Amino acid sequence: MRKLKNNELNRLSTNEFKAANKTPLIIILDNIRSLNNIGSVFRTSDAFLIEKIYICGITATPPHKDIHKTALGATDTVDWEYVEETIDLIGRLKKEGVVTVAIEQAEKAIMLNEFEVKEKNKYALVLGNEVKGVSQEVVSACDKVIEIPQFGTKHSLNISVSAGVVIWDFYHKISELEKE
Repeated sequence: MRKLKNNELNRLSTNEFKAANKTPLIIILDNIRSLNNIGSVFRTSDAFLIEKIYICGITATPPHKDIHKTALGATDTVDWEYVEETIDLIGRLKKEGVVTVAIEQAEKAIMLNEFEVKEKNKYALVLGNEVKGVSQEVVSACDKVIEIPQFGTKHSLNISVSAGVVIWDFYHKISELEKE
């Protein structure tokens, strides 16, 4: 088996990315402290053609060298917008018909592997602060809460790891619906 070279990866140009059909998925970063985590979420969002990232609260915005270090240019491809209050954004998206989903450990949370993506729905996934998680106010305002099943002693994933797991799962489920 031979590793592929960069020129064999069929990468989209920035203009091709901007013009491509996007995955009907929005990512909301609720008070993320780590600039590396922010960059990593941008990079993952680029990989799966995510529609948009909303940056809220204390979450830093591009351009910033520490975001760029992990985003590797994804801040130029993935659309993003800063909104000061996450709760206001949740209200706005719900009015637009977007299904809002907090990624959190909470009562009555649906396990990620059991969550069924509905055809023609657009989803917004809220990822929270590295220490406090998604704020209770935002959890309460969301339509759903999804938990990533964990089986070890920590039951705590880095926000960029959580983003990767959940984005991949949603991307896969949405792709399967489109095949039907």
